Amino acid sequence: MSGLRPEARAGRLKRREEFLAVAAARRDVPMPGFVLQGRLPGDDGVRVGFTVSRKVGNAVERNRVRRRLREAVRKVLPAAAPPSADLVLIGRRPALSRPFAALCADLETALRRLQDETPAARRAPRERRPA
Repeated sequence: MSGLRPEARAGRLKRREEFLAVAAARRDVPMPGFVLQGRLPGDDGVRVGFTVSRKVGNAVERNRVRRRLREAVRKVLPAAAPPSADLVLIGRRPALSRPFAALCADLETALRRLQDETPAARRAPRERRPA
């Protein structure tokens, strides 16, 4: 059991449809160790999902990145989370070697940027390059 009280614990995004809904909101904040995607406001409270692709490394490295991101969320989210949001953290390879304090600071910065972003400042839709 983690150190958070049950009422302070963030919910989890587990189903593919939930991850796709957050990605469709097209609000993301790239940081050195991860990319934070968000949908504000969320469905019910704060829910968080984690994903790390095979490009990051083997299973051991991917799990280590996921564990580090989960712990950063556990430390930072109670103080910095919006009242309602669905968040997805996409792990990057630098999260393996980045100091944990820097990872937590990056998460605080990303959450602040996500909440400050106005709808007009959202990134433009991606254009496909001709093959």
